Amino acid sequence: MKHDDATSLFGLVPGVDVGRVFADRRQLYDAGVHRQLQAGICGTKQHGAQSIVVSGGYEDDEDHGDVIIYTGQGGRDPGTGQQVKDQALTLGNAALVTSLTTGLPVRVVRSLNGHQRKSRPSGYRYDGLFRVEDYWSDSGRSGHLVWRYRLVQLARTESAVVPQPSAPATPAGRTTLTRVESKVQRIVRSTSVADFVKRVHDFTCQVCGLRLPTPTGAYAEAAHVRGLGKPHNGPDVPANVLCLCPNHHTLFDFGMLSIDDDLMVTDVTTGDPLGRLASNEAHEIGREYLAYHRTHHSRGWVHAAKPASGPDVSG
Repeated sequence: MKHDDATSLFGLVPGVDVGRVFADRRQLYDAGVHRQLQAGICGTKQHGAQSIVVSGGYEDDEDHGDVIIYTGQGGRDPGTGQQVKDQALTLGNAALVTSLTTGLPVRVVRSLNGHQRKSRPSGYRYDGLFRVEDYWSDSGRSGHLVWRYRLVQLARTESAVVPQPSAPATPAGRTTLTRVESKVQRIVRSTSVADFVKRVHDFTCQVCGLRLPTPTGAYAEAAHVRGLGKPHNGPDVPANVLCLCPNHHTLFDFGMLSIDDDLMVTDVTTGDPLGRLASNEAHEIGREYLAYHRTHHSRGWVHAAKPASGPDVSG
């Protein structure tokens, strides 16, 4: 197996069953399950993350079985394991963001003994495929900025066929489509709340003023400022929802837009103001939700654009 082929090793590994236990990182590498002997994330910013190891090495990790709140790499002291500086959105951290945008699954390996520095772990278990569903920045327990990712386990039927990233070319496609049955759990959003916010703004983007007409009426999207469900636990109320066009909804979710309490919208990548968010007296936007979004989504990009100087102490 070619371990340097970054475009052909996403998804399940042929001949390796989910649940298989490996004695050490070398065996994981040789089997093609996790092709890093030290780093916890294997992948590239260009193609995405192929695999991660959940070892308990980061104090902010949360492992709930089929849902993992995973802490990115970097910023730890190699001797003590403590977080000593902010993480940057580079290397494996950037790879996991790419996995979110592409939808390609990530192989998850768990250390059976967690993170232990004084004794060697008894092994590593390959636990199948997970999908990155969210990412954000946070202040970790040590007070430094860390990147966090929410990964959700895929059903076996969803894991069967995984498209591989490739160089831009016209794909052959398929003339016959197949269907598979799978069960997923999703947060039930209040359609009445989304409909109210969109109608109040006449289906017009509050950032750019674009209104998209369609044969059945105008189209807009309801964007939650503070995300629903764990770990954000935002409420599904009008004060936590914006009316946006698809482009600005995506940019907002990825933290590329920051909205101040005075409703000034800023392009985070350039620092340029884009104007004030369109408002309506019937739709009061909760400033506490805007502050949460700035802290957990936009703030991290500012740090990522200006990484701290000094040698990397990634773990």
